[in-house]
Amino acid sequence: PVAGTTYKKGSLVSVPTREFLAKGAAGCGDLYEVLFEPTERTAYEYFTATRNYLLLSTMDNVKAKLDFYKIDESGSKLTHVSGYKAVPQIRDCSASPIDPYDGSDDFWFTTSDYITPSSLFLANAAKVEEEGVNDEGDKFILEKVKELPEKYDTKDLDITQQFATSKDGTEIPYFIVRKKDIELNGKNPTMLYGYGGFEVSLGPRYIATSGIAWLERGGVYVEANIRGGGEFGPAWHQAGLKANRNKCYEDFIAVGEHLIESGICKPKTLSIRGGSNGGLLMGNMYTMRPDLWGAIHCAVPLLDMKRYHKLLAGASWMAEYGDPDTDDWEFLQKYSPYQNLDKSVAYPPILVTTSTRDDRVHPAHARKFVRKLWDMNPDLPVYYYENIEGGHGGAADAKQSAFMTALAYDFLFDTLTKNAEEL
Repeated sequence: PVAGTTYKKGSLVSVPTREFLAKGAAGCGDLYEVLFEPTERTAYEYFTATRNYLLLSTMDNVKAKLDFYKIDESGSKLTHVSGYKAVPQIRDCSASPIDPYDGSDDFWFTTSDYITPSSLFLANAAKVEEEGVNDEGDKFILEKVKELPEKYDTKDLDITQQFATSKDGTEIPYFIVRKKDIELNGKNPTMLYGYGGFEVSLGPRYIATSGIAWLERGGVYVEANIRGGGEFGPAWHQAGLKANRNKCYEDFIAVGEHLIESGICKPKTLSIRGGSNGGLLMGNMYTMRPDLWGAIHCAVPLLDMKRYHKLLAGASWMAEYGDPDTDDWEFLQKYSPYQNLDKSVAYPPILVTTSTRDDRVHPAHARKFVRKLWDMNPDLPVYYYENIEGGHGGAADAKQSAFMTALAYDFLFDTLTKNAEEL
């Protein structure tokens, strides 16, 4: 690049290969072209290429978008196909060229979402420039090749995206899957899932277990795209690091409050679930806002942030959370659930699960947390299950995984439905 040129993190920049190899990075000057630059609400996903087109996948407000660039005959110039309108959609999608070296613009296109299993399509990039075809949508698709079978009844289910306003005014998107004709009476068993860390993005994907164990039973499923994740690129992740970790928790609380305000549920019919870093999220929701939740599933969690860096892989996460042996403890202690338990508080029902053989997050986090709660008040609705196998996933095989999933979903659903009867 020209001396002094800087690009935003998460940008995609192109430069002709031959010139780059011949002249080096500094010698290409103004040949660099920015194909994508992230904004507060967009993020780069990936790119791939057919013989004559470059396909650029991005996220726009956590919706998938696929743009096309024409490659000129010299192979050194990219031109955006402006006649084709790429429409962001609530789905997960991927594109992979079949054989770009034989002159083909064919590619495989795969999609799925919360209620639609993966479908494989044969597509052709050149179709985006054809006239007389719709100029938006998936006009590049030639035919559906195959699709996975549906695992649960999706009739009358609807996916929408909503936005909650966090404490600092930031808009927090979340996806909600529910029956189209749902009654807004606050009695709907609702499960809110979150993670918020390590630049991990949540988004539309088909999960049969959630469908069978929750949606088919009339439940409402929600995923929150809180800060700490990667939904809006590196900046969204960095906004929730170390001393700013509170923003992740404020975001999650804002989504919970928004669900209640909308009439979907009430605190007694709103459950939350998360594991690993999401387990730390659950622990903080338990201690920070015990009044907001009807039930909690906290899986393979970090909970003691004073000693997390001394256990197993914990030391490798200090860039994310901070070092408790330094002044970082001043902010770390504010979101260390183990230290923040209060015997005077009436906590909601919680199920804590872990694995004896978890080699990433030590089971001591879960054990100590539950033991302290039992010592504080043996009458608290605190439930604990430790699988003796399984590693950080909590299960060693499909049978164990099915059991652990059913245990969590049944606990949450049964607790909420009993609460709903009292409303």
